[in-house]
Amino acid sequence: MDVAIRCRQLRKTYEGKVEAVRGLDLEILAGECFGLLGPNGAGKTTTIEILEGLLQPTSGEVEILGSTWNAQNRELREVLGISLQETRLGEKLTVRETLDLFASFYRRPRSTNEVMAEMALTEKANTWVGKLSGGQRQRLAVATALVANPKILFLDEPTTGLDPQSRRQLWEIIRQFQQRGGTVLLTTHYMDEAERLCDRIAIIDHGLTIASGTPAELIERLGGHHMVEFDATGDGLRELEAWRSLPGVEAVHEEDGKVVLSVREPHETIPALLAALQKQNSHLLHLTTRQASLEDVFVRLTGRHLREE
Repeated sequence: MDVAIRCRQLRKTYEGKVEAVRGLDLEILAGECFGLLGPNGAGKTTTIEILEGLLQPTSGEVEILGSTWNAQNRELREVLGISLQETRLGEKLTVRETLDLFASFYRRPRSTNEVMAEMALTEKANTWVGKLSGGQRQRLAVATALVANPKILFLDEPTTGLDPQSRRQLWEIIRQFQQRGGTVLLTTHYMDEAERLCDRIAIIDHGLTIASGTPAELIERLGGHHMVEFDATGDGLRELEAWRSLPGVEAVHEEDGKVVLSVREPHETIPALLAALQKQNSHLLHLTTRQASLEDVFVRLTGRHLREE
């Protein structure tokens, strides 16, 4: 498959000392939805702004559809649709006027009516932007990116503030865009969203890629398909290395005051866990099991949840 976005040894240093991006390599294939995940301060926003042509890198190479920003700036602007995390739109413009304005920036835009229908905004066509709800504004922000008729769509946390139904509608719009051959670069704070939408994911921290692959591959690399979470009385609970010796345990960490085991065969691990607690004269206070998720991978790699500051 063709490569839509490529960067090599991307670096960005602010004021000669703050390294936001430290030699990042990415390769995003045409037609895929690629997720860029990382905790706050990981370098996501800086990376995306460089790829969008909004920020100059300190060093490194960036190619968009085989072109560079220095050589084909105007041409690249024509094929990108960008929805920023916070898009400020004219409060006294209507929805239709806003989309007509953005469409006028491009040589071959999509129909305003078509985009409004796709984003469920037709009934609000003549409503001022200042009168829209938070969710409607968010949908309009994505619509301003789609009206460009782009080949690549940059979506920075596009479903923040949306109700569950609107989130799923936007997921379907992203899938339809892909089916038309479009490429999506997505950032999100919702791990279930990344797991459902993204063909591949890169997790970055401290300006570097620390893991990449499909959601299933990343979960597989975690070392277990199931998570066993428990709490109990007794002083030995926090000695995490002791739980690693239980049958089937691949990894152990502590989270919210509970011990979390990554395991392959919970039916082997749980009886051994209960026996070990009994031997310690500990009383079980809490026990749950669940499928491993992308959130577990993220916590394991970065030591914190995506939403933590």
